[in-house]
Amino acid sequence: MAQPRADLHAILLDLCDNVYFQPPNGTKIQYPCIVYKRDFADTAFANNGPYRSMKRYQVIVIDRDPDSAIPDQVAQLQLCTFNRFYTADNLNHDVYNLFF
Repeated sequence: MAQPRADLHAILLDLCDNVYFQPPNGTKIQYPCIVYKRDFADTAFANNGPYRSMKRYQVIVIDRDPDSAIPDQVAQLQLCTFNRFYTADNLNHDVYNLFF
């Protein structure tokens, strides 16, 4: 059973002071930060009916520091996998997929 998104938000706030869920365009973002959004759901079936559904979130750690400890902390969360890394506007982006 999927857990409430507010629980995930609280966990991410323990890792970073600036956490944003699906920030609208024009939002003033403070760095370092974690930006996350829901991007997928996985449902398991038995007897032609769903018995388990988990939401997946794309979690992006954005930091000016390429050696930030925040990505390592995110990587330690349960059911979290590293997706990719990229830089944009002199900011480092570590992208993770997290089932919660």
